[in-house]
Amino acid sequence: MPLQQITVFGASGFVGRAVVERLGRAGARVIAAARHAEESPVLAALAAEADVVPADCDITDGERVAFLLDGSDAAVNLVGILHESPGRSFQALHADAPGLIAEAALAAGVDRFVQVSAIGADVASPSRYLSSKGRGETAAWAAFPKTTILRPSVIFGPNDSFFNRFDAMARLAPALPLFGGGRNLFQPVYVGDVAEAVYVALTGEGVQGSAYELGGPDRASFRKLMEMLLAESGRRRLLLPLPMFLADLIGLLGDGIAALGLTPPLTRDQARMLRTDNVMRDGADGLEALGIEATPMGAILPAYLGPGGGRD
Repeated sequence: MPLQQITVFGASGFVGRAVVERLGRAGARVIAAARHAEESPVLAALAAEADVVPADCDITDGERVAFLLDGSDAAVNLVGILHESPGRSFQALHADAPGLIAEAALAAGVDRFVQVSAIGADVASPSRYLSSKGRGETAAWAAFPKTTILRPSVIFGPNDSFFNRFDAMARLAPALPLFGGGRNLFQPVYVGDVAEAVYVALTGEGVQGSAYELGGPDRASFRKLMEMLLAESGRRRLLLPLPMFLADLIGLLGDGIAALGLTPPLTRDQARMLRTDNVMRDGADGLEALGIEATPMGAILPAYLGPGGGRD
């Protein structure tokens, strides 16, 4: 379908910025919705280059959501949080909001809706994060059966919250922790590939009502990822294996920090997720099924972690 007007919820986040930029390049009018979109310098810069309209939005406000969908022929929901904090719960943002948006999209005559979820999303997951993502998928499909679900693994790229987070830790600490020995597997996917997947989900044929798991070409243990980080940044740090019960203890402290509205180093729910792999299921449709060649980490990481990448 030709791109005309698309409402993107969660537009000011790391992935949102990439998606808005990609849709803007395609010539679409983008309603870039986020909590503080009208104050976002990134969205202001995008608005100066393409037909991008920043719009403040609380996605728990059904009337505001409906208003921002009026006149759009497609919608994308990228809203997600890594941990809960006062006024921002997994239930409200991950489980309830997708259904609310889907219902409003259907009422507004929106033709396509893309819900960005997460690999491992499952209503039966012991992780509150992943179970809420699973409930959000169920709600979106129930309200808008043509919803396309995208489930990315860890997303990397400039300004990401994964490699940059551990790089910042490495700048200050003599060692990086490897809970459980760092044996759990990840399949990081490049943010540009995720943005392209959103574009294809909005324009391609035969994608509606389907789910795609987005992983990169490299599967690597957490230990391997930290080794890559240190190699690219040129830092010499100890990689310290630690038992999983320490992650639980740190997560308990982290829950208290999050309850104060601060960013925790780790939560108990994140500790639960460290016990499982974060990779595509065998046989799952992914980037290749969308006609996208996955970008390897080695092609991107040096640009923002290596010399000249903005790190000391």
